[in-house]
Parts: sequence; structure tokens; C-alpha cells
Amino acid sequence: MLEAKNVCYEIEQEEEPLLLLNGVDFCIPEGHFMAIVGPSGCGKTTLLKTIAGIITETDGHFCWNGRNLAEDGDFEPDEIGYVPQFSIAYDQLTVDESIESAARLRCRFDSEDELDDIIDKALDETGLSEIADRQVKHLSGGQKRRLALAMELVSSPRILLCDEVTSGLDPRSEKEIMTLLHDLARKDGRIVISVTHSLADMDMYDSIMVLHQGCIAYHGSPRTIGHYFSTGNLEEIYPKLALRKPADWKQSWIKHRESYYERLDTEREHKLRETGTPAPAAKRSVAIADENEEELPGKPSQPGAFSQFWTLFSRRWKILSRDRTQLMLQIAMILIFPIMVSLFSSKGQEQIIQFTAERSQNLTTEIQQAQDVQENRAKVGSAVSGIIMFEVILLGLMGSNNAAREIAGERLIVEKEKFAGVGTGAYMMSKYAFLGILVLVQSLWMFAFVEWWWPYRGDSMTHLGFLILANAAMTSVCLGISALSRTPDQASLLSIYLVGFQLPLSGAVLALPNILEPIVHPFISAYWAWSGSIEGGLAENIKQAVRAIVNTEFSAADLCFYILIAHIIAGMVLTYIGLKRAKWD
Repeated sequence: MLEAKNVCYEIEQEEEPLLLLNGVDFCIPEGHFMAIVGPSGCGKTTLLKTIAGIITETDGHFCWNGRNLAEDGDFEPDEIGYVPQFSIAYDQLTVDESIESAARLRCRFDSEDELDDIIDKALDETGLSEIADRQVKHLSGGQKRRLALAMELVSSPRILLCDEVTSGLDPRSEKEIMTLLHDLARKDGRIVISVTHSLADMDMYDSIMVLHQGCIAYHGSPRTIGHYFSTGNLEEIYPKLALRKPADWKQSWIKHRESYYERLDTEREHKLRETGTPAPAAKRSVAIADENEEELPGKPSQPGAFSQFWTLFSRRWKILSRDRTQLMLQIAMILIFPIMVSLFSSKGQEQIIQFTAERSQNLTTEIQQAQDVQENRAKVGSAVSGIIMFEVILLGLMGSNNAAREIAGERLIVEKEKFAGVGTGAYMMSKYAFLGILVLVQSLWMFAFVEWWWPYRGDSMTHLGFLILANAAMTSVCLGISALSRTPDQASLLSIYLVGFQLPLSGAVLALPNILEPIVHPFISAYWAWSGSIEGGLAENIKQAVRAIVNTEFSAADLCFYILIAHIIAGMVLTYIGLKRAKWD
């Protein structure tokens, strides 16, 4: 039994607080199918989210089978299912793969046969068996709603919350979804609560709750709702609500609810007798649950963190392999960027001219020789410095592309999977494992290709290490930006700005003012990768040539290494903080 006791939800505003839920009281028994209806902005979705625990009520509390959820802990992930308005499946996966992914993330099973049974049961219950091999992007609106329900049913939730699951559907599809929800409420004593704008087919519900600006205006049988509002047409209910203040509707309902609850109890007992189901100890109108109520047997427990990690990691590779746009972009960058660097390789291959040991008797000749040596050093130094920085910037651009939309682009699915019990750590590590492989492939190919055209003038392995760190640092920081951003476009824009500032603020082209350099450089990963490659890897004569044309101070290779590691760690911290914060909207 689910109870709400004087539940309120208030948000702060500049002028005065806004009360979105005002003293909501109700009690719902097992095996009950309830609709929450009302005009737009009346608090329907807010109420559903407070039940789910997505937002926390500011006053009052909910009880589940006699357990105070505010004091004794919230629902377990497998006790409750939540079907939001948005899609919770990836377009690149099939129906079967989507349900399998949900099952692996939410359920612990002893064998693959047991997993197959869970998937087959969800497919059968939602009528998706015949299209199990169809990709999500090819599903109709009604089929996507069925899939969302199937993904929730894998954990056999006792409570199923549905937010506008019939919105935007044609009448036939809407009726099919409502019939499905009705049938789900009759199985295993499950409570199904559906938020809807539609007032069609209200007779399918066991009860209807009408909200008006956060207050309950009615909660009872669909057979008595017309009598309560003095209308024979349900479509007239919303205009009638506007004729009275929300507080007046609330007081009116408090005054009359006992008689309507008695009618609801009578209808429920009649249905139970028809189906041969024993009546529960507590009636519909009594706000006391049976504390000795037993849990249903066979509820699946949560899988371990490594199991969730592997499911998420494998799924991400499958999605990439089927996302032609992103896959082709990755391949294009990996192939084209090194070619762009190699176009300038000939300028960095020229050998440095040395002064002759013998002094010329002709002063003009000696001056010309010194000038040639100086020009040669400047030319070689400029080319080498430019090639290294070009590599670093392009790898930074790859890193930005890797991670900018990685979390922000699927944020709502992330929130939904966290709600279902997926650990933040497992999700975060799956992203770093996936992106880590991309970083290695991109950096190794950039190094190998450029090395073939322009053999590095020093310790190649040190240079390779800094290329990997440059890419990894930018990828990690951009993943943190992605986790903190509200939208994918915001994350992409901030990440591009970050890459765009790398070259001008690195000091490789124009030296920064002395007062700004120590302030700016710690945040510019391109500077540390460039400086580390030059100080730690270049041959001494080439290093001197680079120093001759660059006014920026170089840092020791060890310091560069530690700073880039710090960038990676900072990105991980930002990612974790961003993932821990709920961003449903």
C-alpha cells in the first residue's frame, strides 16, 4: 500500500515561494490502476516525481507498506519503475538489445537462460516479441512507449509510475497502451499510476485523481466523478476547475471524500469477489497499511558494479559501431589530422648548420655565415615547435570531439538508469574505459604516421607519452564539462572554446605578459604537452634552436607530466560531481 500524508512541494522564487503541491493525501492499495489528471501546470508530474523520489517533498511524507520513506529509506530500485515522457532507449540498439541491457543493469541472474526468461517475459507482456530484432529508431511512438514499459518490467517493480505515456499517440495506440497498463496493474498486485491529459476511457481506471494547482480536487471512482463535478461530460471538468480557487476545491474534497471512498471500497471489494482474490486487511479509505504485509518472492537483486560497468562499456562500443555519422567522423579525424601535420614535416627535417671551425679572413663572409646559421636555426626551431604544437592542438580537438557530448547527449537516459540502480562509479568508469581506448588509438596513430614522415628529433617515446597525455587531459576535462552542462550544445560550445584558447594562451606563438603567464598556463594543457615534448624529448641542438625563437619560458618535463596528470584527475572530479547531480530537466 502506498500512502501520501500531507505532502507539499515548494520552490523558491524571487518574489514569493511557489507551492506546487499543497497538502496532498491519498492511499492506494495493491493491484490498483490510478490516473492523475488535471490542467497543464497543476502538479501532476511533480507529484509523480515526489513519489519516485526524484524530487524531495518539502513537507509531509510517503509511506510504503507502513514504512516511512522519508525516515526509513527510499524505495529500493527494484521496487519501483518510472516511465518518463522522454525516450529511455538508444536508437542504434534493437528492442531485444535494449531490454537485455536494462535487465543486465538492474537484475542479478544465475545463468543466461534466466536472463533470456526475463527478456522473453518482458517482450510477451508488452506485445513486442514480433519486433524484437527491430532497431529503436524504426519504432512507432506507441511501440517506443511499449519498449519503455518492457525495460521497466525486467525488475518486476511493485509500483509502476507512468508520465504521459499516451501523449501524442493516435486513439488506437492510446487505447492499446492503457489496456496494457490496466493488465499490468492486475498482475502480481502491482500499483500502476499514470499521469495523463486525456480524459478518454476513464472507466479503465480503478480511481481518478484530479489535481488543481497542487491541490486534490477529487480522488475516487470514475463512475462518480461526473456526479461530484455535476457534469455528464468529462471534458467540462477542466473549465469547472477554473471557476473556484484551489483551496476551495481542496476543502470541498476533504468534506466529501469519505463517502466517495466508501463507494470506491465497495467497487474494489466487488472486483475482488469477481476475480476470487482475497480482500486486503486495510481498506482503500483507511490510511493505515498492514505492517506485516509480505514482500513478493523472487524479486531480482541488483548486479555488482563490475557487471554494470561491463554492460555499459560493451553497449557503448555497439552504439558507436552502428552510429555511422560519429564513426565516420572518428575515422576521418584519425586519418586526416596526421596528414595535415605531415604536410609541414619537410620544414622540420632540415639539419642545423654549424659554424665552421676556421675563421674566414673575409669579414663579410664571416658575417654572412653567422647570419645563415642564425636563419637556419630560426627556421628549424620554428618548424619543430610548430609541428609539435600542431600535433597537440589537433589531439586536443580530437579529445573535445570524444567527450563533449558523451554525457550531455544522453543525460536523461543516464538519470533514468541511475534511478534504476546503476552506480555513478560504474557509469563513469565505463566512459573513461571507452574514451581511453579512443585516446590511445588516436594518439598512437598520430605519432606513428607523423614519425614516418618526420622522425622526431630526440626521444620519441617521451614525445609519444606527452601526445597521449595531451589527448587524455583534454578528453577528461571535456567529459567533466559534458557532465556539468545542461545541454549537449552547451557542452560542445564550451569544449570548442577551451580548445580554441589553447594555442593563443600557450605562448607558443606569442608570449603572454609576464603577469598573466603563471595565472593562465596551469589551465592550458597544450602548453604542458608542448613544453614537455621539447624539454624532455628534443635533441639538445634542436632544443636550443626552438628556444631561440620562442620567448615563452619552458617547464621541466617532470613538471609537465604531473600537471597533465592533474588535468586528467581534475576532469574526473568534475565528471563525478556532474554525474552525482540530478539533471532531469
